[in-house]
Amino acid sequence: MLRFILMRLVKAAIILVAILVLNFFLIHAAPGDPAAVMAGEAGAADEIFIEQLRERFGLDKPLLTQLGLYLGGVLQFDLGFSYRQQMPVADLIFQRLPATLLLTLSAFVMSLLLGTLLGVIASARVGKWSDTVISVLALLFYATPLYWAALMAVLVFSVELNWLPGFGYETVGANYTGFARALDIGQHLILPATTLGLFFMAVYMRMTRASMLEVSRLDFVKTARAKGLPNSVIQRRHIFRNAMLPVVTLAGLQAGQLVGGAVLTETVFAWPGIGRLMFEALAQRDYNLLLGIFFISAAMVLLFNLITDILYRVVDPRIRVS
Repeated sequence: MLRFILMRLVKAAIILVAILVLNFFLIHAAPGDPAAVMAGEAGAADEIFIEQLRERFGLDKPLLTQLGLYLGGVLQFDLGFSYRQQMPVADLIFQRLPATLLLTLSAFVMSLLLGTLLGVIASARVGKWSDTVISVLALLFYATPLYWAALMAVLVFSVELNWLPGFGYETVGANYTGFARALDIGQHLILPATTLGLFFMAVYMRMTRASMLEVSRLDFVKTARAKGLPNSVIQRRHIFRNAMLPVVTLAGLQAGQLVGGAVLTETVFAWPGIGRLMFEALAQRDYNLLLGIFFISAAMVLLFNLITDILYRVVDPRIRVS
């Protein structure tokens, strides 16, 4: 297992470098000059001032030189400097990362648990009214655009009913501490986490239902029924464990994507996370900040892929690493 993990880490490092190089060229190929954007915001968009800005932030150097400097900085755990925010990129990202982790992991846990539970119920009662209701709701959540669901959640539960705060990470100016602050953040978390989790809950529900129905038709399940084992034991020990492998695979892939930031959710709910920071960096042509966010996102995806491979052994002990 240790050798397998080390080999995967080496492969992940190679993939990460390739992603960094590809992202670097793609971002610099995009239209727009960050120096011109900054000069325009400063109200002095003449050529001399723009050239001074380009020289100040190293944008006047050849592209390959910029790439070499950037990769050298990454190897030293230096993600560069945000010329728009006037802060190191690493500081900006790690300021926003806790909010993104709180939002996305809450949505991930909620969607995985509820989606799996509803999928199990639907597969156990296939063809009945409960199965139909769950399947229709899953299809509805899956087909509903995320931004529309977020806006409707704000209008209904925040504007009309005034049950929950609609925007922000916590109440501005309240200066809560301790448990009161945690409760305030939790109230602000409910709407964005639920909105983000509904789509993935539908995915897990459909995957769990389909996988359990497929496993229930296999020979070893028929043998267990022929032996007279209780249906609850068959569902739990024979069907559920064998049906979880596709769900674990999907959950591992989506967990990495979620940590990369939920751009739409964070933008609609004014949640101060990485997704919203990425949107702001894109609008401001902040190349270093964009590259830093892409680097962290890619690293998290690779990490969760490795964790998923390790979890395969827990879910199905028959799997061996090689």
